[in-house]
Amino acid sequence: MRKICFALLIVLSAQLSRAQDINKIITAGYVDHLIKTLSSDDMQGRGLYTPGIDKAATFIEQQFKAIGLQPLKGETGYRQTFYKDSTDKRPLFNVAGMIPGKSRANEIVIFSGHYDHLGIVKGDLQDSIANGADDDASGITAVIALAKYYKALNNNERTLVFIAFTAEEIGGFGSKYFSKKLDPEQVTAMFNIEMIGKESKFGKNTAFITGYDKSDFGKILQKNLAGTEFTFHPDPYPQQNLFYRSDNATLAALGVPAHTISTDQIDKDEFYHTVKDEYSTLDTLNILYTIKAIAKSAISIVKGTDTPSRIPKLVDSHE
Repeated sequence: MRKICFALLIVLSAQLSRAQDINKIITAGYVDHLIKTLSSDDMQGRGLYTPGIDKAATFIEQQFKAIGLQPLKGETGYRQTFYKDSTDKRPLFNVAGMIPGKSRANEIVIFSGHYDHLGIVKGDLQDSIANGADDDASGITAVIALAKYYKALNNNERTLVFIAFTAEEIGGFGSKYFSKKLDPEQVTAMFNIEMIGKESKFGKNTAFITGYDKSDFGKILQKNLAGTEFTFHPDPYPQQNLFYRSDNATLAALGVPAHTISTDQIDKDEFYHTVKDEYSTLDTLNILYTIKAIAKSAISIVKGTDTPSRIPKLVDSHE
C-alpha cells in the first residue's frame, strides 16, 4: 500500500511539474499559430462591423473555451456586447473570460489587448488589407497564451480576467465600456499588451512599460524577473503620450495601476497603421520571450503577495 501511495505521489508531482513548466505551455509553435491566424488575410484586417472581426472574435472565443476560462460574471458567454452610442445600432463586442481567484476572488488582475484594426484600406496596387499583425494581434496572442499558462498553473489567489477589446482604433470604446462594468477599487492591476512583435530600442529580451513612474508596477515586475535575462524599462517615448493612447488609459484615470507593455519602436516603425503590418514582418521569438517574461513577472501579483501602488486619479467617476 505504501509503495502504491508513493508511486501516486511521484506521478502527481511529475504532472504538477509539467503543468508549471512554462516552456511546455507557451511554446513557439503555439504562439506562432495564434499570431499567424489572427493576422491572416482571412480576418480582413479585423475592421469594425465586418465579417473579418466577427471571425477573429470567434477564434478568440474558441481559444478561451479550449483553455477552460469562465465567462465574466453576469455574462452568458465570452462576448460582452455593447453599442458605440445611442444612435448606432450596430453591435460591438469585447471578448473576455476569467479564472476565479481562490482566497482573494474580489481582487482582480486584468490581462488585455485590442483585437480590432483598420480593416480594408487604401493600400498599394497589390494589397489593401491592414492585417494589424503587430497592432495588436501580437498583444491578443499574449493574452491567450497567458490565459493558458495561468489556467495550467492553477495557483491564482486573485481573480484573473483576460479580455480582447474592440474599437480601440476609433477611441477605446471597448475598454471604456468594460470599465463601467466593474468597481475600479477591486482592480489590483492591469497588464495591457500592445505591439510586442519587434525588438525594442533597448535590445533583445527587453520591453518598456508606459507610465512607469506613476506606480511601482514596473519595479514589482522587474523584481520577479531577477536572475533572468529579461528587463523592463520606462517608456522611452514620453512625447508620444502612449500611456493615455491605449486601453489602459480609462482604468488608469480611475486610479488603477493599469499600464501598457510594448516593444515597438514607434518613432521609426514604418509598418505602423499600414498594409505592411503583416506576419512576415514580425520577430516571433520576440513575442514568445516577451509573453514568458510577462507571465513570470506577474506571478506575485497573481498570487496576491504583491500589490502595486495606486495611480493618482484623474477623474472621480466613470463619466
